[in-house]
Amino acid sequence: FISFALHCRSRRVGPEESDMRTLLLITTIVLLFGNGSALGVEVDKKIEAPGTPAQIWEIARDFCAIKAWHPLVADCKQTNEGDAVLRTLTATNGATIKERLVESDDRSYSYEIIESPLPVKNYNAKLWVEQSDRPNRTVIHWDAEFDANGASDDEAKKKINDILAVGLKGIKKIAVDKTERQNVEGQDTGN
Repeated sequence: FISFALHCRSRRVGPEESDMRTLLLITTIVLLFGNGSALGVEVDKKIEAPGTPAQIWEIARDFCAIKAWHPLVADCKQTNEGDAVLRTLTATNGATIKERLVESDDRSYSYEIIESPLPVKNYNAKLWVEQSDRPNRTVIHWDAEFDANGASDDEAKKKINDILAVGLKGIKKIAVDKTERQNVEGQDTGN
């Protein structure tokens, strides 16, 4: 493709040949990049919270800890199917979502949705933490990529964006509450 474009620039062409080459170039671009939907929808959320990455990850690292920090999750059941670690979430509205842990380490985990009433398919996400530029602060990231299913890209993106944002606020709230308790305890002991 690049050599074709350079070839076109290297010699003079008449208006008819130029029009054909322009049409060919536009057709190639459309075929390569499509309408955008095939590339998937991405949602990248982050929030900063007080504490070190290890302290923040302590709140979220267990695959089923989500029930303690996500206000939309009423329950979580973790099961194993062979080597696969699965969690089944029950939302506060009664809906269930089944997810599979894909990978985890000391500051992140990645997972995919297997079954869900959400307007998405091919959903993959990663929850992770990193040190902030500010002292004793951590940036919590929750990134997802998926295809819309039964809804427009914008509708699916808004739904997932809202779910991730509420979850990140839940982790931050626990971190803030824990920091405030530690500060009060430090004052009570004269430290």
